[in-house]
Amino acid sequence: MGQKQGETRDRRTVLADAAIGVLADAGVRGLTHRAVDAAAGLPVGTTSAYLRTRQALLTALVRRLVELDQGELQFLGEQAPPIGSVDELVSGIGELIRRRLTGEGRRRSLARYACAVESVRDPELREILVPRENAGRARVRAFLVAQGVVAPLERTTTLLACIDGLVFDRLVGGGEVGEDEIRGLVSAALRGDQGSLRRP
Repeated sequence: MGQKQGETRDRRTVLADAAIGVLADAGVRGLTHRAVDAAAGLPVGTTSAYLRTRQALLTALVRRLVELDQGELQFLGEQAPPIGSVDELVSGIGELIRRRLTGEGRRRSLARYACAVESVRDPELREILVPRENAGRARVRAFLVAQGVVAPLERTTTLLACIDGLVFDRLVGGGEVGEDEIRGLVSAALRGDQGSLRRP
């Protein structure tokens, strides 16, 4: 029984990964059970056997997308040393943006934004996509706390949302994100409520 359940989970993961690719390449209208079968290299009808409805397919896709994103942010946060300076934070954000705009990260980004639009009318998807705690987010927040920033939790959320916006802008319009743009966002996050850092 346990082996069969594991095989089912593995097959669902394969299908969800394939669905992410289909969504990134063909958009929401192109996301069909048959398209996922083809992308996964599996017989026609496999996806509908495991994920019978379109809602089930979308939900599995979004859960897998969040799992991959969270895993990446957790890994980056655990591997990197604590952020000790603005330059280090800017560099780390730059690396994350590069990952989100190239290779498989780019495909995941395209799929993520398509799912975000779908979630406007789907509370279940919206709940899955709610930002969650991970080591990367915790490192950014810890740096803001160390700098004496007022309301570091809220400012971390705002900073990461702005980074997300930059990624979206470049996905749509093309081009790279400049270091000066990242530094501007970090500077804004570091400003206290009165427009300056709390000084020790």
